[in-house]
Amino acid sequence: MAEEQEVAAIPLVEERVNVSKRQVETGRLRVRVSVGEREEQVPVELAHDEVEVRRVPRNQPLDALPSVRIEGNVTVIPVVEEVVVVEKRLVLVEEIHVRRKVVTNTEHVPILLRSEQAEIEQNGPVVSEVTR
Repeated sequence: MAEEQEVAAIPLVEERVNVSKRQVETGRLRVRVSVGEREEQVPVELAHDEVEVRRVPRNQPLDALPSVRIEGNVTVIPVVEEVVVVEKRLVLVEEIHVRRKVVTNTEHVPILLRSEQAEIEQNGPVVSEVTR
């Protein structure tokens, strides 16, 4: 028979690594936001209308009652009266011309403005991504 061979057993070893994370508090920040107010003078352009009234005498006989009309920036308002003659006629006595013009001036109006300020209070060391 054949010779018996001696077999040596070699154990195989394997190392395994288990990595885990946990949160650790390294410090705290407290941020307080407060609102401050200040008053500033802000220039504001204001406009108002002024009218100029002018009476224009006409004394013209009319066949029909004229209506109010607008000529450019002047509104013409006819004023009529009935006059007794042998017959009744309309006579344009006068026209009232009303001219509008816009007057603009700048005034300073006080306005209240608010702004926030942040105050940061640190308790313990804080490691930020910027300093790493």
